[in-house]
Amino acid sequence: MRNKNLKNLIIPMIIITILTSIIITINTYNQYNKLTIILNEKIAEIVGLIKQNNSELDSREIIEMLNQNDKGDNFEIGKEILSQYGIKIEKINSIVSIENQMDSNLKINVSLIFLFSLGWGIIVICYLRKRDKKINEITKYINDIRNKKYVLNIDENSEDELSNLKNELYKITIMLKEESEISKKDKENLKISFQDISHQLKTPLTSITIMLDSLQDTPNMDEETRQKFIFEISKQIEWINWLVISILKLSKLDANVIEFKKEEIYLKAFFDEIKSNLEIPIDIKNQNIIIEGNENDSFLGDYKWQQEAITNIVKNCIEHNIDGGNIKIHYTENNLFTKISIKDEGQGIEKEELRHIFERFYKGKNSSENSVGIGLSLAKNIIEKDNGLIVCKSELGIGTEFVIKYMK
Repeated sequence: MRNKNLKNLIIPMIIITILTSIIITINTYNQYNKLTIILNEKIAEIVGLIKQNNSELDSREIIEMLNQNDKGDNFEIGKEILSQYGIKIEKINSIVSIENQMDSNLKINVSLIFLFSLGWGIIVICYLRKRDKKINEITKYINDIRNKKYVLNIDENSEDELSNLKNELYKITIMLKEESEISKKDKENLKISFQDISHQLKTPLTSITIMLDSLQDTPNMDEETRQKFIFEISKQIEWINWLVISILKLSKLDANVIEFKKEEIYLKAFFDEIKSNLEIPIDIKNQNIIIEGNENDSFLGDYKWQQEAITNIVKNCIEHNIDGGNIKIHYTENNLFTKISIKDEGQGIEKEELRHIFERFYKGKNSSENSVGIGLSLAKNIIEKDNGLIVCKSELGIGTEFVIKYMK
């Protein structure tokens, strides 16, 4: 029985019922014995009196008369004699001592029933008072919650259903409080993000506006300068387009509206494609990407999104790597996870900067002018949303390593 309050009510009632039944049974048996003794004593007196006054009467005949099942011939005679003295055997006990004993038995039985009912009543009242007290505690607790007092006294809790209800209310309250705080934090982060986005867009838009004004105000501008302005405007528009697309991707990830596919991604072909897509920046900096790993190693994930994430990480390594340096990509697979290591030979990241590297719009000291601080944040979000983990290790003067694990 899980309901402790109900258990505390039923068990005492069962005990009282059993004890009362035993007491009434014993008392009834004793009452029966007393009545039997009284009746036998009176019969013995009557038999003695008859025998004394009628010595010629056969004793065996008297005993047979007492033990016979049917009424004998003398029944009507005896009944008539009793009625002459006002004793109606259908209504009044002919033996006064038996009548008194019956009255006593009735009083005892009524008293036992009263005590039994009183015991039940006391138990029910105690149960109701305890339940009302607990309900009042819960009501007070709800009022405390309304006044933002999120305190639960564990020492007062028991295992009854009302205490369980109080615990569940506490859990729901804490959950709602956490969600409220998360929502508040998200709003604050959104506000900061909009400020950062506004700041990021302000510079290229200002630059585009100035160049367009120059083109409009200088109709006789030489062709070379005009083409240079048009090229710069196109470049700035392309950059804004990339920024907006990246922010939209982050927004979708934050809103959990993206459903990642589960497909087997073979790492050799995966990195060969990434390397092919990044040939231009690699050639510009005269760098080399070294890929090591088993041809059959793979992991489960969304190919398109994971390519986006890993490409951003490799781009970051290209940006911070030394000219003519190597980028080493090594991957392994075991029964628990697939591990990928991407390491450059750049200047490294200072310890105080390392913990901020995945923060949105964060730009390190060695970041390029065109860096927005969104690529690594986007990569981390994609990897973690697709059942992966990512950490960054770095040593000044040696380089930076990104370690990614995709769990099985």
